[in-house]
Amino acid sequence: MAAKLFKGAEYLITEADRNDIFTPEDFNAEQRQIGDTTEQFVINEVMPHREEIEKHNLPLTVELMKKCGELGLLMIDAPEEYGGLELDKATSMLAAEKLSQAGSFSVTYSAHTGIGTLPLVYYGTKEQKERYLHRIISGEWIAAYCLTEPGSGSDALGATATATLSADGKYYLLNGTKQFITNGGIANLYTVFAKIDKQHFTAFLVERETEGLSVGPEENKMGVRGSSTTQIILEDARVPAENLLGEIGKGHKIAFNVLNVGRFKLGAGATGAAKTALTTGIKYANERKAFGVTIGTFGAIQEKIADMSAAIFASESVVYRLAGLIDYRLATVPKGTPDYYETYQRGIEEYSVECAIVKVLCSEILADVADSVVQIHGGYGFIQEYAAESYYRDERINRIWEGTNEINRLLIPGIILRRAMKGEIPLQKEAMKAFESLMSPSFEELDDTVPFAAEKALIASLKQAFLVLAGTGVQKFMDTIKDEQEILLAVADLAINIFAIESVVLRADKILPKLSESKKASVSAAVKVFTFNGTEKAASAARRAAFYIEEGDTLTMLLAGIRRFTKYDATGLLKAKRQLAMAALETEKYIF
Repeated sequence: MAAKLFKGAEYLITEADRNDIFTPEDFNAEQRQIGDTTEQFVINEVMPHREEIEKHNLPLTVELMKKCGELGLLMIDAPEEYGGLELDKATSMLAAEKLSQAGSFSVTYSAHTGIGTLPLVYYGTKEQKERYLHRIISGEWIAAYCLTEPGSGSDALGATATATLSADGKYYLLNGTKQFITNGGIANLYTVFAKIDKQHFTAFLVERETEGLSVGPEENKMGVRGSSTTQIILEDARVPAENLLGEIGKGHKIAFNVLNVGRFKLGAGATGAAKTALTTGIKYANERKAFGVTIGTFGAIQEKIADMSAAIFASESVVYRLAGLIDYRLATVPKGTPDYYETYQRGIEEYSVECAIVKVLCSEILADVADSVVQIHGGYGFIQEYAAESYYRDERINRIWEGTNEINRLLIPGIILRRAMKGEIPLQKEAMKAFESLMSPSFEELDDTVPFAAEKALIASLKQAFLVLAGTGVQKFMDTIKDEQEILLAVADLAINIFAIESVVLRADKILPKLSESKKASVSAAVKVFTFNGTEKAASAARRAAFYIEEGDTLTMLLAGIRRFTKYDATGLLKAKRQLAMAALETEKYIF
């Protein structure tokens, strides 16, 4: 758990200490046991049936979900008073990460335990929880979340599904079609969003056997083919009035707050999937021969393995750093607090920026890893007989659901600027300081006795670049900055890479003293490789933003500042990449 209570997005204006973050190395014995149990379940129960699952054997998937329930894997986030385990977010993310190697089955699991279950946990009445929760967390029932419609995806509030209260006030009539519903074909309970009287966006708990509800055919998908994805069709579906979830007209709170956790959990799953793909790629590189030697001896292959290893180290670092931030915040909310879950949800919503960052970063790291693993396989990576092909197909959806990566990128600066306008983040004051540093270069020497001194100095400079560009953009466009999407996307990329690089450096700084010399070398190599790659992306994003915002002398000044703020001495980069690659090839897996 993090040692200091940070506000959401505060990382951009403050300096964190290594002891302020939670890392995978901080897992306690109970957490590791749950992780091991989850992994063994996947290895022993799911993987032997993976081919059947991919061929859409949904009854098998349902049976495996029941086994998940027997092991307690569906009740990690559920309250103890209703039979749940009520464990922390770090444990929940670890389970999601371990399940991820199960391919399509992990999609069923994540949708059920995340967006399927949490609306009921966070917003359900006592009676609703008593009626449904034990069935969901035992695996007796499967849960699904029905927000998207054929004409409204990212624009969730543009939904057209309606709900009309009957004359006797006993039930609502729901009409509309929900699209791309994960678990749609196997779910017993749906959280459905509709507008009461065509204007009050509201959530409802709808049972599968509800009169007027029908399930559309299974979608034929590019990837994650073994999971269920259908339409849910509502034609005067009679939903008891007591099944209204939360408050009338407050469905957006449920939709968006639950999606924050969904994005977070997706990041954890993407991290685990990337580890699985990397292992496959490394093993193939050790087996495949060309020109009389294994291809793992080639620098071209080793560079890919090094870049993947360092990127997954970053993916893992941001997931569990965020877990620590949220867990520490939630630990400040006493269980007996009136409106406990309302306060609890505000605690999660505080880190909506970081949830969006984790979703984007981890899904794109997985995309790069899957692509590289196919490339390592050459022509065989294009053949279904090899796992690399399925990794490539399955990966693609992660950049679309839980809000497309473009939507999540727009959310990052959007939320930051809104909070700044409310005075919750002193962005303007810090931006002014950054402008001053832009005009007056620092000539401070690095203290080489401080671990990762160059990287820490770089992080501070990258934050200055963000503040200068955000400040310049707001100053020029004022309220219309929200419409300048190209600028917001560029600024978001800068914010994402700052969080990632800082998470990597803080984690390495924290764990290094306890490591063996060989492990120290690998961790240090991962820091150098990822920092170099992340800085290149950050610098590109910063330059892009500068060209979008300004021209003339002001642009020249911004570009000069960006060159200084993104300067990183990566001497020894090739040695670091070879160190990482050789360690990975020797162990034939992700080494951290």
